Parts: sequence; C-alpha cells; structure tokens
Amino acid sequence: MGDDSEWMKLPIDQKCEHKLWKARLNGYEEALKLFQKIDDEKSPEWSKYLGLIKKFVTDSNAVAQLKGLEAALAYVENAHVAGKTTGEVASGVVNKVFNQPKARAKELGEDICLMYIEIEKGEAIQEELLKGLDNKNPKIIVACIETLRKALSEFGSKIISLKPIIKVLPKLFESREKAVRDEAKLLAVEIYRWIRDALRPPLQNINSVQLKELEEEWIKVSSAAPKQTRFLRSQQELKAKFEQQQGLGGDADGGDDDEEEAVPQVDAYELLEAVEILSKLPKDFYEKIEAKKWQERKEALEAVELLVKNPKLESGDYADLVKALKKVVGKDTNVMLVALAAKCLAGLATGLRKKFGQYAGHVVPTILEKFKEKKPQVVQALQEAIDAIFLTTTLQNISEDILAVMDNKNPTIKQQTSLFIARSFRHCTPSTLPKSLLKPFCAALLKHINDSAPEVRDAGFEALGTALKVAGEKAVNPFLADVDKLKLDRIKECAEKVELVYGKKPGGAAEKKEAKPVTGKSAALAGPAGDKETKDAAAKPGPLKKASAVKAGVPPKKGKPAATAGTGGAGAKGKKGPETKEIFESELSIEVCEEKAAAVLPASCIQQLDSGNWKERLACMEEFQKAVELMERSEMPCQALVRMLAKKPGWKETNFQVMQMKLHIVALIAQKGNFSKTSAQVVLDGLVDKVGDVKCGTNAKEAMTAIAEACQLPWTAEQVVAMAFSQKNPKNQSETLNWLSNAIKEFGFSGLNVKAFISNVKTALAATNPAVRTSAITLLGVMYLYVGPSLRMFFEDEKPALLSQIDAEFEKMQGQTAPAPTRGISRHNVGGGDDGEEEEQEEVGNDAVDLLPRTDIGDKITAELVAKIGDKNWKIRKEGLDEVTSIINEAKFIQPNIGELPAALKGRLNDSNKILVQQTLSILQQLATAMGPNIKQYVKNLGIPVITVLGDSKTNVRAAALATVNAWAEQTGMKEWLEGEDLSEELKKENPFLRQELLGWLAEKLPALRSVPSDLLLCVPHLYSCLEDRNGDVRKKAQDALPFFMMHLGFEKMAKATGKLKPTSKDQVLAMLEKAKANMPAKPAPPAKASSRVVGGAAPAKFQPASAFADDLGSNAMESKPDLKKAKAGGLASKTKGVQGKKVLSKPNLKEDDDKSGPIFIIVPNGKEQRMKEEKALKVLKWNFTTPRDEYIEQLKTQMSTCVAKWLQDEMFHADFQHHNKALTVMIEHLESEKDGVISCLDLILKWLTLRFFDTNTSVLMKALEYLKLLFNLLSQEEYHLTENEASSFIPYLILKVGEPKDVIRKDVRAILNRMCLIYPASKMFPFIMEGTKSKNSKQRAECLEELGCLVESYGMNVCQPTPGKALKEMATHIGDRDNTVRNAALNTIVTVYNVHGDQVFKLIGNLSEKDMSMLEERIKRSAKRPSSAPVRQAEEKPQRTQNISANASMMRKGQAEDMSSKLKIMYRTYRIQNRNMGSHSESTHTVPREFQLDLDEIENDNGTVRCEMPALVQHKLDDIFEPVLIPEPKIRSVSPHFDDMHSNTASTINFVISQVASGDINTSIQALTQIDEVLKQEDKAEAMSGHIDQFLIATFMQLRLIYNTHMADEKLDKDEIVRLYSCIIGSMITLFQIESLAREASTGVLKDLMHGLITLMLDSRVEDLEEGEQVIRSVNLLVVKVLEKSDQTNILSALLVLLQDSLLATASSPKFSELVMKCLWRMVRLLPETINSINLDRILLDIHIFMKVFPKEKLKQCKSEFPIRTLKTLLHTLCKLKGPKILDHLTMIDNKNESELEAHLCRVMKHAMDQTGKADKDTEKGASRIEEKASKAKVNDILAEIFKKIGSKENTKEGLAELYEYKKKYSDADIEPFLKNSSQFFQSYVERGLRLIETEREGKGRIATSTGISPQMEGTCVPASTHTVSSSIGNTNGEEVGPSVYLERLKILRQRCGLDNAKQEDRPPLTSLLSKPTLPTVASSTDMLHSKLSQLRESREQYQHLDLDSNQTHSSGIGTTLASPSSAAANIDDLKKRLERIKSSRK
Repeated sequence: MGDDSEWMKLPIDQKCEHKLWKARLNGYEEALKLFQKIDDEKSPEWSKYLGLIKKFVTDSNAVAQLKGLEAALAYVENAHVAGKTTGEVASGVVNKVFNQPKARAKELGEDICLMYIEIEKGEAIQEELLKGLDNKNPKIIVACIETLRKALSEFGSKIISLKPIIKVLPKLFESREKAVRDEAKLLAVEIYRWIRDALRPPLQNINSVQLKELEEEWIKVSSAAPKQTRFLRSQQELKAKFEQQQGLGGDADGGDDDEEEAVPQVDAYELLEAVEILSKLPKDFYEKIEAKKWQERKEALEAVELLVKNPKLESGDYADLVKALKKVVGKDTNVMLVALAAKCLAGLATGLRKKFGQYAGHVVPTILEKFKEKKPQVVQALQEAIDAIFLTTTLQNISEDILAVMDNKNPTIKQQTSLFIARSFRHCTPSTLPKSLLKPFCAALLKHINDSAPEVRDAGFEALGTALKVAGEKAVNPFLADVDKLKLDRIKECAEKVELVYGKKPGGAAEKKEAKPVTGKSAALAGPAGDKETKDAAAKPGPLKKASAVKAGVPPKKGKPAATAGTGGAGAKGKKGPETKEIFESELSIEVCEEKAAAVLPASCIQQLDSGNWKERLACMEEFQKAVELMERSEMPCQALVRMLAKKPGWKETNFQVMQMKLHIVALIAQKGNFSKTSAQVVLDGLVDKVGDVKCGTNAKEAMTAIAEACQLPWTAEQVVAMAFSQKNPKNQSETLNWLSNAIKEFGFSGLNVKAFISNVKTALAATNPAVRTSAITLLGVMYLYVGPSLRMFFEDEKPALLSQIDAEFEKMQGQTAPAPTRGISRHNVGGGDDGEEEEQEEVGNDAVDLLPRTDIGDKITAELVAKIGDKNWKIRKEGLDEVTSIINEAKFIQPNIGELPAALKGRLNDSNKILVQQTLSILQQLATAMGPNIKQYVKNLGIPVITVLGDSKTNVRAAALATVNAWAEQTGMKEWLEGEDLSEELKKENPFLRQELLGWLAEKLPALRSVPSDLLLCVPHLYSCLEDRNGDVRKKAQDALPFFMMHLGFEKMAKATGKLKPTSKDQVLAMLEKAKANMPAKPAPPAKASSRVVGGAAPAKFQPASAFADDLGSNAMESKPDLKKAKAGGLASKTKGVQGKKVLSKPNLKEDDDKSGPIFIIVPNGKEQRMKEEKALKVLKWNFTTPRDEYIEQLKTQMSTCVAKWLQDEMFHADFQHHNKALTVMIEHLESEKDGVISCLDLILKWLTLRFFDTNTSVLMKALEYLKLLFNLLSQEEYHLTENEASSFIPYLILKVGEPKDVIRKDVRAILNRMCLIYPASKMFPFIMEGTKSKNSKQRAECLEELGCLVESYGMNVCQPTPGKALKEMATHIGDRDNTVRNAALNTIVTVYNVHGDQVFKLIGNLSEKDMSMLEERIKRSAKRPSSAPVRQAEEKPQRTQNISANASMMRKGQAEDMSSKLKIMYRTYRIQNRNMGSHSESTHTVPREFQLDLDEIENDNGTVRCEMPALVQHKLDDIFEPVLIPEPKIRSVSPHFDDMHSNTASTINFVISQVASGDINTSIQALTQIDEVLKQEDKAEAMSGHIDQFLIATFMQLRLIYNTHMADEKLDKDEIVRLYSCIIGSMITLFQIESLAREASTGVLKDLMHGLITLMLDSRVEDLEEGEQVIRSVNLLVVKVLEKSDQTNILSALLVLLQDSLLATASSPKFSELVMKCLWRMVRLLPETINSINLDRILLDIHIFMKVFPKEKLKQCKSEFPIRTLKTLLHTLCKLKGPKILDHLTMIDNKNESELEAHLCRVMKHAMDQTGKADKDTEKGASRIEEKASKAKVNDILAEIFKKIGSKENTKEGLAELYEYKKKYSDADIEPFLKNSSQFFQSYVERGLRLIETEREGKGRIATSTGISPQMEGTCVPASTHTVSSSIGNTNGEEVGPSVYLERLKILRQRCGLDNAKQEDRPPLTSLLSKPTLPTVASSTDMLHSKLSQLRESREQYQHLDLDSNQTHSSGIGTTLASPSSAAANIDDLKKRLERIKSSRK
C-alpha cells in the first residue's frame, strides 16, 4: 500500500499519466470533478491537460478508459482550448474506443465525436470517421457509420457535408459484413431524409436488391422536412428559438423551413463525381463528324451522346467539341443529326453547368436560327438544348443574341424565341431581370404581340405575362404604356397562369427569395437555375445563418422594395396609377378647352386674356393664378388651362410681367394638376422660347422643372433639348442646357436617353456662341458624374482644344459623387434599397456604353487570319496580330461577335516569343475597351489564360498581363472572375510570380466589392499554402490579401478551412487569421451617398459648443490679445463630406472614426519661437531650395507631428494628390474655428503650402490658393503680422506662381500678394517681388513688374528698397527685354512711378539706351497723366511696421464703405481680365488697362483715413481743398504748390465717391453722381477728376448694366426712380464729355463698354414704355454724339470697330445693335477730315486688319445686311482719300499682313484713284509709281484725258463735270466707256450722277426718279445709293469744309426730286447742319426709328430749335429720316441740370 500513498500525493495531471492504472483511474475521476467545477472556459487550468486528453481516451485499461472517456467528454464540453485536440482525440476514439466490446465505451466515444462537432470541429471529425471506414475491423466501420448517421440526424446536412459520405456509400453496400451493409442502409435512409431524390443518381449502380430495399425504406420516410435538433456553439440563438417552438408545440419557423427545403436542389449535382470525357472521345471523332456520309456523322454523334449522359462532367477545354456540334446544328442537312447534336449540346450543358457558360454565346444564335425547322422532334431537341444552355449562363450574357433574332422574318423562329424567353424569365428573379434587360425585351415582344401570325402573338403574350409575373407590374408597366386594354388583359391573364421555378407559392417563396440578398448574400443571384441560388444558401456560414434566422420576420418587408427598386422603381415612379392613363390624354379642340376653362375660371379672366392693354392682361393672369391655386387636383382641366394660356398673344406676349405670371401659372398647373404629356406639348415650345430671356428665364426654367416632375425628366428633357436646338437662339440653347444640368442633379439620371442628348451636345459644342459651348461642357460634366469615363468616348473626334476643355471639366468632377435625386418620386426613401440602388448606378454606366455605335467585326475575323495567328513562323503570327490590332482600331467599338478570334489569341498567350505574348496582351486590352461590358462572356476562355501569364518570369510581360486583367475587370466587374474554380486552379499552381501577382491583384480588387460569389472559398486553401510559401514575396502578398478574403467570407469560414492543414501550419495560419481579423475592413457601404453627406454637413454645428480648452493653453506671445482666446471648438468633427467613410475602405487598418474629432492644429506653447531659434542656430535646414528635396519634406513632417492631428498629417503627406485636396478642404473648414491653432502653426502651414506649389496638379494648386486667400483674410482680421521667418520661407515660392500660364492662377496669386500687404509691410515685400523680376519665366517677370507698379502707386516711393534709385534702375533694365509683355510692364511701371514722382524719375533711372529712353518718353507722353504724388498709403505703412496697429488703420479695415468698394473691386477685377484678354491689340491693351488698373488697386487695398467719411463731409471737404486752385494760372501746366497735398486726399475721396456710383442702391448712386457732376461743372475743380475717368466710366456703365438687368426687371421699384437715375448718369456724362481734356482720357476698352451700354439702352424697349422714356432716349442720343466728338479719336474709332466686330460675331445681339454701331462709325468717318491728323492710324489699321481677319469679304457678304461691308469700304476709302499712298506706311503694327485682305484692298483703292486722277499732284505721283506699274499705257483721246484729270482733282471737279457734259452733248457718239472702265464703281457712279445733276439743273426737269423711297440696296437705280453721296462729298471736300450754300443748293434739287416743295423751307428745322455731314445711308428708307434718333443727335445744341412734328412721324426723303421731338436737346440739357439741382436740394 506504500505505493498508493505515494501517488495519492501527486497533482491530478501527473496522476493521469501514472504507470499504475489505479492511479490513472483516480486521476481521471478527480479530473472529471475538476472539469465540471471550473466555471471559466478560458481558465489556464485547461491548458495543462491539452496533451493528456488523447491518453484519456486511449488508456489500455478498460476500466480506466471508461472514466477517461467521461473526463475527456467533460473537457471537450467545457474547455475553450479543446478544439486543438480534435484530430488526435478523434483518431484515438476511432481506433481504440470503437473496437471496445463495452457498449458504454462506444457510446462515450460517439458522444465525444458529436461534442467536437458542436464546438465547430465537424470537418475534422468527419474526416477521421471517414478514415475509419477504411479500417479492417468491421466493428470500427459500423461504429463510424453509426456516428456519422447520428451526427447527420442531429446536426443536419448543412453542418455535416454529405458529398464525401455519399462518395463512399456504394463501397459500404458492397461490404462482406452484413452489419456494415445494414448500418449503411440506415445511413442512406437518413441521408434521403435530408436530400430526397438527389441521392438516387449516386446510388443507381448498387446491387438491385439492395436498391429495391432502399426504395421501400425511402417510401416510409416522412415527407415533413427534417430539422436540425442539435446546434453548434455559434448557433445558440437558433437553439433558443427551436426550444421555444418545441415548448409552444409549433413547428420550426417558415423562413428556416424554406432554407432547409432549398437544400436538396443543390446537392444532386454537387454529390456526383465528375467524369472526364474528352479523352474518351473516339480518336477519329473530328474526322468522322466532317464525313460526307451521314451514317458516319451519326456514329460520331452517338459516341458523344453516350459520353454526355454522365450527369457531371470534368471541366476541360470543350471548345473544339462545341464548335463541331454547333456546325452540325447550324449547317447539317440531315435533321435527325441536327436533333442528335442538339441533344449532345444539352447533355454537355447539363453536365458542365456553369463551366459551359463560356461557350453559350457561340451556340445560342445558331440554335435560335435553327428553330426554322418544323419537325417536332428537332424543335423539341433544340428547345431542350437551349434551355439547358440558358441555365449555364445569364440572360444578360445572351440577351444580344436573342434580341438579334427577334426581328427575323420567319414566324417559327419568332414564336420559338418568344417561348424561350418566357421559359428563361421563369428562372429569373426581379434582381436578375433588371430594367435594363426588361426594356429591350419588352420592346421586341411588343412587336410580336402585334404580329400577323397568331402563334407568334400567343408566344409574345406568354413571354410578357411571365415578365410581368417575375418582375412585378411596377417594373413592367412603363414598357406597356402603349398597349391597348384587350392586349393588356391578355398579358395579365397569361401572368396568372405562369408558375415560376422558384416556389409555387408566388407570394411567400418569391418574397423570401428576394429577401435573401438583404441578409448578406450576393445581390445578383443570376446563376443558372435555382441550384446556384440554393447552393449559396447551403454554403452560407454559421453567422450568416444566424442573422437570417434572427431577421426572419424582417427580410420580406425589406427585400421586396429592394428588389423592385432596382428594377421597375427607376422608370415607373410612384404616381404610376393616374399617370399611365394620362399619357393618352387626347388633344382637345380649342372650343372644348374654352368650355372647360370657362367652367373653372372667372368670366372676366377669359375675356381679358387677349386684351390689347397689358395691364388688363396682367390682372387677368393674377385672377388665373388665384383660380389655379384654389383648384383641386381632380377637377383641374390641365390641358384646357394651358391652351388658354397659349391663346393669342400666347407665348409671343410682349409684356414681361404678364409673361412671368404666365410661366409661373404653367408651373403651378404642372405641380397641382394631373399634367399629361399632351398638355406639356402645348406649352414646352413657348417655355423653351423664353428660357433665354433675361427676365422670364427663371420662371420658364421653374415651369420646365415642374413639367419634368409631372411627365418625368427623360421625356421632358428630350422634348426641350430638341426644341431648343431646332431654333437658332443661342441664349435659349445655352440656358436650356444649363437647366438640364441642374435638372439631372435634381432628378437623377435614370431613364435618360444619353444618345439623344449627345447629338445635341455635339451641336452645342460646335456652336459659335461661347455661352452655348460652355453650357454644353457643364452639362457633360454633370453627365460624367452619372455615366463615368465612358462618356468621353462619344467625343473622341472633337477638336483637341475642345477635348481639353471637356477633359478639364471631367477632371473637376473626378472624385465627386453624383448627388442623390431630390425630385421625381424619390426612390431613396425605400428601406432596404441597397441592391436596387447599386443596380441603378451600374445600369446608368452601362447605359452610356450601350449607346455607342458598335461595329460587327465578325466577318473580318476570317479563317485565313486565324490561320496566320497560329502559323509556325513567328513573323507571320506577328502579321496576323498586327491585322487584328488594326481591325479593332478601325472599328473603335465592336460587337461581341468575334468569331474564332478568342481561341486564336488564347494560343498566343503562351507563345514562345515573348514579344508576341505582349502584343497579344495589348490586343486583349484593346478588345476590352472596344467591346465594353460584353467582354464578360470571354472571361473564362480568354481572361483566365491572361492570369496564367502573370506567372511569366519577365517583369514587363507580367506588368502587361496585369494591365490587361485590370482593363478587363474594369469592363466586366469581378463576379465573372471569381465564379467557378478557374481562379483557385490558378492559385494552386506553385509559381511564385503567378501567386504574388494574383494575390496582389485580388487584394486590390476585393475591398471594393460589396458581395462575392461563394466560389471564392475555393481559393482559401491555396491562400493558406501561399502563407507558407518559401518565397517571401508570396508570403507577404498572401498576408496582405488575408483581411480582404476575410471581409467577404467571414472569420468562421476561414477558420473552418484551416481544418485540413497540418497541425503546425494550422496554428500559424490561425494566428495570422486572428491578426487579420483585427485589421479586417468593413464591407463597402451601399451607395447611399446622399445621406452620408447630410450627416456630415450637420456635424460641425453639433460640435461647436465644445469645451474652451484653448483658454488654458498659453497663447502665443505674438498674438496674446485677450479677445483672441475665444473658446475653440474642441471637436469639430471633420467627418464632413464622408471623407472618412471612403478611407476606411481603402485602408483596412484605419482605427475607428473617433480620432478625427478634436482640433486639427494643436497649440504648443512657444512652439513657433522654438522652431525659429532652431532655424537661426542652423540646427535644422533653412527653408530655401529650388525644388524641395526629400530631407526638407521629412523635416517638415517631423516638425508637424507635434502640432498637427495625425490623420490630417497622413493626408497632407500622402502620395496621392486627392488626399492633399481633402486635407485642404478640412483645413478650410477648420480655419474660422481654430484661429489660434492656425496662427501657432502658421510657419508650418505656409511651408507645406510651398511644397504644393511644386505639385503639377492644378486642382491642388487652386485649392491651396483658395485656402491662402481665406487665411490671409483671417490674419488681417486678427491683425496678425507675418514674421520674417514666415515671409522668407513663403513669399519667394508664391512669387514663382505669378508666372503660371493659367490666367486664373495668376489672378489668384496677384490677389494674395495684394492681401499680404495687409499683414506684411509693402516695403519688405518689394525686394521679394524685385527678385521675382530676375526669373527666366517672362510671364513672371511681367507680372512682378506690374505688381511693383501697384506697390509704388499704392504706397509711394518709400516702398522701393534698398533705395528708389537702385530699384528704378533695376526696373528700367527690363525696358529692353526681349519679351513684349515684359517691356510693356516695365514701361507701365515706370510711367506709374512718373505719375507719382514726376520728372525726378529720369534722374533716378540714370542712363538708358537711346531706344529704351525713346520708348519710355513716348509712353509717358501717351499716358497723358499728370503726376500726382504724395501717395495715400504712407499713413498706413507706418502703423504696419510697428506691431501696435493704430486706430486709423483698423478703421480703414472696418470702414462703413467697405462693402461697396469690395463689390466694385470684384467688378474691376473681372474687367481687368477681360481687357487683358483682348490681347490682340498689343499696344493698346497694355496701355489702356494700366490707367485704371492702378486705381483699382488703390480701391482694392482701401485707403485709411478717408474711407469712413460720410458723403456730406466729402462735399464740404472738397470746397476747402480746392481753394488754392482758385488762383487763376492761365494755360500753365505747373501746378500750385498746394496741389500735392490737395491731390492726395482728393484722389481717395474721388475713389470713394466713384465706388458709390456703381452701388446697387439707387439713392446712393444718385448722390454720388450728383457730387461728381458738381465737381465737373466747376472748371477749376474738374482737373481733380483727371486720372479717374476710366474708373468713373466703368462705374457708370456698370450702373447702366445693373439698371438694365436688375432694376428694370424689379417690379417693386418705382420706375420714376429709374428715370431719375438715368438722368443723373446721362447728365454727369454729358458734362464730362464737354470737357475735352478729360474726355480724351477714356481708354479704348472702357469706351467700347460705354458705347455698348448706351446703345443697349437706346434699344431697350422697356425704356420707351416709361413715361419719360422718350426724353431719356433723346438724351442718350445727345450723349452719344458728344462721346463720338470729344473722346480721343483713335480710342473711340478703335472701340467702335471692336464693338462692331463683337456684335456681328455674337449671334445673340440684335441687327439693330450692329446698325447703330455702324451709324456711329459713319459719323466718325464724317469727322475724319478734321481729325485725321490726331489719329494714330497704325492702331486703327491694326483694328481694321483684325476685323477683316475675323470677317473676310466672303463672310461679310453673307451678312443679312450689306451695311457692314459698305461701312468698312467707306472707312478705308476715306482714309485712302485723306492720306493718299502714305496710308501704306501705317501698317507697321500688323505682324502678318497676309492674314487679312487689308493691304490688298488699300492697294486696289489707291490704284483706282490713280487711274482716275492721273498725275494730279506730286504726292499722288509717288504713289502711282509705287502702286501702278502695270497700269495700261494706252494712248487716249487728249481732250477726254484732260477733262477726267479735272474731275479727279480737288479744285476743278465741278468744272470738269460741266466740260464733260458739254463734250457729250457735242459728240453724242463719243465713247467715254474706256475711261470709266478702269475706274472704281464709285467714281463711275459719281461721274454719272454729276452729269445727271447738271442735266437736271440745265433743263429744269421736275422729277426724274420714279420712286421716292428707294432703299440703299438698289444701288444702280436712279436715286444714287447712299455710299456714293457720302463719299462724293468727302471726295469733294477732302478735308476742307464746303460752304453751306453748296449743300442748300443740292438740298433743293433733292427735295424737288422727292416731290417736296421748296416753299416753306423756313418753317422746317434748318437741315443745313445735317447735310453738311451726310450720314452714311442718306437713305430713302423710313423703316427705322432708331435711325432717326441718331440723325436727331446730329444737331448740336445751338442749332436746334423746337420741332412741331409728332414724334412718331418720319420723313421719307432721300436725306435720311429725322425723327423730330417736341423738346430740343438744349432744353434737354437744361432740363437735366434743373433736375439734378432738384435732386440735390431734396437730399439736403
């Protein structure tokens, strides 16, 4: 017994290992107690026994073993580590327990096995039990079978995998042992319980007696579905539920039920062993099948038939076999063989299932075509074949082939195709039959139901009925809109009869089916038949099953909408009911409409509809609107109402107020009534017509939107766009496109016909009007959001310039997501609409691609080509591939039919010649792009072989293969790749390259997928072997891919799959899985983008009141002002815009979102000072480089790490620019809320921004500049000053960007430089900018020079550093720069300095080269600007240098006028840019804008002291200031000594007043104008305005534009106010233009805009409607004359030419506009004789050259009016007349004279002139020698030559004509033709007219002319056409005025000729003045009132007397129509003055 006591003392675990059995027994007993006692399943105690449990069960002592088994059972049940022992314990149980004679031992053994299954170790146990079946001991075999049976009975077929068991069953039935056979029988019965008939095929070959016995047993099995009774640990909820139901006595839940029922369908096929048949084909099969004798062919087919009877076939390359069978079906004449081949195909399809899918596309068309056979057995065989094939593929894949056959002429084919479609639909679910598929099928079937053949009709009805049943009415109804009721009923009747494949209970089962996707399964269950779907269900892992069970009640609710949302939801919006009916609303006659309208509208309303008085019409509209607002939807006769609105005047309504109301009512009716497309058609035309209208446009757009809501956007948009483009008005076109862009954003894109728009968009892109082009490009941008990059394909052939604009627009849109639709019946409020929406998204994308015109290249893929590709000689193979490339390139987009190409290309992928492999890959890449999504069908036979190429040893080949695979995946999506075993087969190959590339690819693609096919699981075992590959790269890639596999398959499935690994590997892999589990990314969310954005938007608001922790942190010394320590928003959530949602997807290891709250900049006390010290002490690198090196970036990163939020820093230093954009967005959002943080990190932020300046990406640069603008605004508000360190590490890099080629960027940088002067002294900025002038980039030099000029002008000479002298010398060196813009900029800058500093400049500049000096002097002269020194800004400079800002500067910033001037600044900025862009006039553009540009900057930077003064003070101040100037200093330029100080304040005051002129408030503007008028009227003070003229004019024409666009349209405004404003503007301008010295300061650009504004005003019909409108227009007339006469003649002529050019180019501008511009030009032409010497002819000729370049003669001749060409000719002719041949010396400014016809034209004119004038004077003689060498030298009659000489000379014209008249009388047969022939048309008609005049005078004939009102077009008729008159008068006078008597004389004759008497001449206004300056058309047309208005202008004030003619009466006389008016211009001006006085007094 001593021994006993020894072991009794041992611990339990040692007892269990003791050699004494008793000790062991005792140990087991104690262990059992211990195991039952330990509560914690994770207790460390368990681990001690890990290695012992195997010994427990295999104890050699039977008694001890029993206890050991009990203890082991307890251990397995309670220990969490028990799973690790599965393999060894199970094997012990099988081998050492099952052979025990004691039944108890066997029972315990079974229990242990079942317990292992319960703790999720089923696979391992099953494996051990199956191994046991091979044991020689029958006892063990029986026990194993029994255990398997129990396991199956308790856990069910989902947990116990049946396939391996069924595989061994037949063998068990053959056992010699009866016990084994009996047990096998019981097992078979149990299996039958679970899978029913699926068990029959595998057991069909067992002994017939046994089979019979089995059959008998099977019959007894209860038909109730079996249920799982024991549950895994992970299924505890299921267990609870099961127990609860048992308690209630109910049966298991329905949902569960359904899933269980679904099981059998799967396994029948799955359980079979695949048979390999390809090798078993007869050797001579391929010869026989081609044999001539049909018997041989039959033999071959029968051999195949036999083989394909095997229910499951091994996958392999069946391409050749399928090809052979297809040929028999398609071509064989023996119908019996056709049927046989069809059977073989059916067998293949059934045996191969999904694997046959790749061949389906080839075979389907052939079978469908073959349906033309009538024989029933053939038809039946074909039907079976095509049905079997359908199950191997998806409807989507073969839809094209089916649709192609639908239009076949043969009725049998049509019938059979429809029937096939009907059968196919039965296999579909709503999710696999989306709208995109339904649409084409329904369209084709609708033709069938109208077919003449009854069988085709019936088949069509059946197919449509099936579709209706499957997809639901909501989805199908939109396509049946046009079907009449009878047919619709028939379709519904068919629908009721249909029985779907999925469950006979149409409600329940189908609903549950749909519910499945919601619980986490792949959304598109497009698999073949139901088996695919249920297979997925069967393979679903535990947790998912749990989920589905929990949600049992929920899914059906969610699922249904989900499914329908994707399909029908899109097209058929919710209002379906009423709407479908309404579409048919018939057109009502106008009488019916009137009746209906009368019933609902007040009678007065209907009467006044077409009243002549607009006020009545307006009242009527108001009543109409009220009536509509009160009507009920049901009783509103929409069509009648809109027809009433369209009644005369309808959409031609002239009064805009009435029109606006009318449009508003249309919108109301559409919103409130049941509005049909018929009603819409009544109004849409009118709406489109008004959409471009300035005043009514918005109302028209609103109405269109309302109609789009009523009739759906797709239809409305198509109508609207078509209408807009059928008319010519570009404004309408551009606005329509703008409307469409917005509408798409509001309604979403579904259902839109992209194709229709694209043709219109192309039209728009080719439009001449830039607005239309811009709108088109914007629309494309919006479409891009929905369609994606494929949109660009439509525009490949546009011009490069246009394409680049489109690309830029697309780039802007990149990364943005389409907004969720807010209008239309919203789909996005449906609960579980995930899948639906995804479908929606995809559908749109594919849609665009589907619209591309695709070429069929099938016929180009000839047998020869295929042979070439497979040739032995590589060169020929290459030729073949080249041919393929060119075929694809030519076709661009191709249909999926590519014949034998796939097989040929596949062969080349393993070509020995790597170059050919690469070429093949590039062809495949091309193929993917060309074929688009249709490439799907080739994934298996072409895509997978490409993956094999990833294993190539050459890197470049692998890279090419990867690119190809990506190109394919982009088109096909990933589903096709992941389905089936192909991918896992590839991964199985032990090729390290292949493995790493493939895993890398999967790791990239998987995260983005929302669901994957279950086949992905097949890859897992190979993934595990990759984790242990000997190649490090493979291991790494496998680890990277692991989390993404887990994301889709779930941890449990993955862990389960480790069961088959070796124990050592398994532990390692499990550890990796645990690690991956932590990093597992979330599945991509469904695309519910809209909602996330809303949440984001709201976030910041919530976080505002966060703790004020910023208070505690010591604020920076520099800005420790108490008011700055505001509470900082602690956690301003940057979750906005879902930035982060996206990131989680891309980076699995991102931690939770919460670390993105909190501030982004952390305030580190004295951090900035510390960094400065370090930089000074050179401890860190100084921020100074030409391009940033890595060490700078690293240094900045380190410095930032302490004070920038980690996640933001990751974004800031990310390699991808889009992350930089995100970072900037976040920084902008946090700018306001984290001021202190920003300031404390400012140096780092600025440094980081300098790095962004070196990026090439424009979007980042633009974003950075946007941030900088906001940042500097903030800093200036906070009165912060940049430190030297911050400035020197930032400004130089900012200045680099001033030279950017993009205008937008340059403009932004200049704006930032301007703002910087507020936070960094200008004098310190100066050297930085000066440094910038040394750059190699000419743009940068020019911009820096301009900026220097601005600084000097704003801040005076003191900014020039180091000294003004040095600075100016430096600037002056640039006058000699080789670049024109730099030269100009340098000159302008020095001129600016000159204006500030006077003549001293020349001293400071020092010596310049002669050329440079002359340029400078010339420029100074031209600038004509008096030096006004003492700049305003110095006051501001001083306070800026001291840190303490003085009150005055801060007042300056917050001055009350800030608002106004800032608006003006913005306006000015835009003007400046416009002026710069007018570039072509090189000289003018640089001089003109400068003048006001500098002033702009003045306003822009604001001026301190004066800003806050109220206008009243200004008034007063002026008087004080001006006193010194009262001392008369006649004519002397030098200014009184006081002038300097006066000017400094005056300038700023004037600036302020001018800024108020453009105010939006009428009174402010009037007051400012009055003050300016006051100044201008006092001669002594007017001088002060000098230098401000452009600025003043800009402000005035902006005000004009404001009145035109805003005030006039504002109904609330009293129109008298507007008239008052007009009078003030015109009054002060007239005053200004009477002062010649000031008037001449106006520059070309400004004059152009001014004339534009004035002419627009004259043409504004709304002004005429005003009470005093006539008066206003008359004043404008007068003003125009003043402007023409008094402005600088070069500038105004130039301005008019440019304006004429613009108005002719702009299709939108009215012809009247151009006409008035030309009249102004004629006026100028008449002034030329006096002004010619003051005009810069070079510049005018340059303008004419540009004009002629834009409008060559041919183009001008095409104009509707002939005026433009005549105007131009007259102008040139006059210039030639006045200048003679010298004119040709003035072409110096034209670079390339050949670009226009100018030179040629001038030469022609000169030549004619020479012909006529002979050698009149010396000048002319020189000219003649130059031009006229070729002139004919023929001798001419001397006398005639003499006479013509006289006519040609100035003095003797009259005499010459008289002599010619006498000569002709004398020698009536004399021929003067030769003389006239060589002269100009003008000269000829002049001579003729002269002769006729003399004849009239001499013979006193009353009238010659037969008609009075002859239009200028009839040039040759007796009343000479206008041109000649003018030119002749100019010809005569040629610079000298002819006395009025001559004109009076001529007038008498003209009056006589026109039948007017000369008697009452006195009563009429003296028209002498009018005649002395004939207008161009001295025209006999009385059509144009405006014409008359202009002629009215011609009288100057003094000569005007009151006219008593009625204002509308016009004179039809040859003189030009004068429109008289009761008040004269003199009165006009006096009146204006009086009114101004009145206004002023009322103000006081």
